[in-house]
Amino acid sequence: MDTRTGLPVVGMVGGGQLARMTHQAAIALGQSLRVLAESPDDSAALVAADVRIGTHTDLAALRDFAKGCDAVTFDHEHVPNEHIRALEAEGIKIYPGSEALLYAQDKRRMRERLGQLGAPVPRWATVRTAADVAAFAEQTGWPVVAKATRGGYDGRGVWMLADIAAAEELVATGTDLIVEERVPLRRELAAQVARSPFGQVAAYPVVETVQRDGICVEVLAPAPDLPEDRALAAQQLAIDLAHALGVVGLLAVELFETADGLVVNELAMRPHNSGHWTIEGARTSQFEQHLRAVLDYPMGATGLTAPAVVMANVLGGAPGGLALDERVHHLFAADPGVRIHLYGKQVRPGRKIGHVTVLGDDMTSVRARAAHAARWLQEGEQ
Repeated sequence: MDTRTGLPVVGMVGGGQLARMTHQAAIALGQSLRVLAESPDDSAALVAADVRIGTHTDLAALRDFAKGCDAVTFDHEHVPNEHIRALEAEGIKIYPGSEALLYAQDKRRMRERLGQLGAPVPRWATVRTAADVAAFAEQTGWPVVAKATRGGYDGRGVWMLADIAAAEELVATGTDLIVEERVPLRRELAAQVARSPFGQVAAYPVVETVQRDGICVEVLAPAPDLPEDRALAAQQLAIDLAHALGVVGLLAVELFETADGLVVNELAMRPHNSGHWTIEGARTSQFEQHLRAVLDYPMGATGLTAPAVVMANVLGGAPGGLALDERVHHLFAADPGVRIHLYGKQVRPGRKIGHVTVLGDDMTSVRARAAHAARWLQEGEQ
């Protein structure tokens, strides 16, 4: 508890953009989010008042950081699970807890548990040799999708293997792997829910996510032309998984939509790129909702604030051209309705440095405006 305000203190491990935007939501709740950052130059460390410097792999740093926190949460899944268990044994409230977070940290354990729960998943197998990969491909056909069991994000740790030669090259790296069938998908969707320790849940509208080179570049809310029964099925699946896995906080269920229905791709137990649109596009942002959940507050309304909402990620462009501040200036003049969120990161080509959100009545025009805005901020060109 903060003795100055009499309000609870939430600590977030990780100082990236998710912590930065969670800090912004915390301000309205009377808080300054406590952040464990690796560097004073991390995205959240540039704006939060209560910043501790340390690494998420250092148990002593985590223990010291948690002192005085009413709840501890994460902006990534990379904290060693044994460290989380050690802190829980000392009575520290950590959300999501070690048992739940394991299924977002370890893809093999996730696939095993989802199968036990009867959730729709791709055909998959554990592999240790190229021969194992080839045996799996005999059942599913080439190509197959290989995934590192731990540590992958934004397309990292995922490989499309076209033949046994590619499998041999990957296996030789010593990466702990699973393989999955290549799902014949129509598109990718995301269903996001929040759950409190009390067990209350709140579900956001199902969105379509558009990927390019393994990175989400657009989110369309609500998912265009998604039948109501399929949208409800996706939301119910996410709610059921949140309860079954004991998730507290945000759960994002990444889904493949196929001709036969929905298939679970990945789980994330934190604020998620597929929910950035909620800052302006929903009655309660995912960041405030996550804080409400870990503090066991009642959940906020999740309805849309406009018929069509599009979020587009802003990636770093090539050096040269207009300075980023000049690009912001010109974009605001050209389209005053665009909302810009920059993360305070050093610009590198292909690095996610921010996002834009556009609201309106027509998905086609809203999507075009968002794409133009993101492209302009990246390239400085019309």
